[in-house]
Amino acid sequence: MAEAYCRERGEKLTPIRRKVLELLLASGRATKAYSLLDEMRQIHPGSAPPTVYRALDFLLSAGLIHRIESINAFAVCHDLTQCQHGILVVCQQCGNVTELHEPKLRQALVAQIEAAGYRLSGEGIELKGVCAQCQAAEVSAAKPAAAPPSETTHS
Repeated sequence: MAEAYCRERGEKLTPIRRKVLELLLASGRATKAYSLLDEMRQIHPGSAPPTVYRALDFLLSAGLIHRIESINAFAVCHDLTQCQHGILVVCQQCGNVTELHEPKLRQALVAQIEAAGYRLSGEGIELKGVCAQCQAAEVSAAKPAAAPPSETTHS
């Protein structure tokens, strides 16, 4: 799908760009550039930081990935038809990213920001949170282990 998308735009998804995109897809969450570099070095031992950063720059400009500013990481854009700088919700524990495609909500939020005298410095809007899986893990970790039945001594 990404290859067809690039072709339609007159751009090329080179093997390196494709591999970086595949690594992001495989991770299933926001991933830092140096983690991607480590993975690339396992596949292509001579990979250097500029190689990965150039691929990330291309994927960003093509709209295939998002840069998650709050955690300095990258995540795949899963909906190329609606990826018009929506709202991203980022799990602060595991790095999972969910895209919210609610244009009216975004417009209302931007209007409120501007009414407060601010101008957004970029197109992205990020919200921090804790995803359902991490919430469930917190709940199960917080539950005390079942206490063994008390032993009654008979005299």
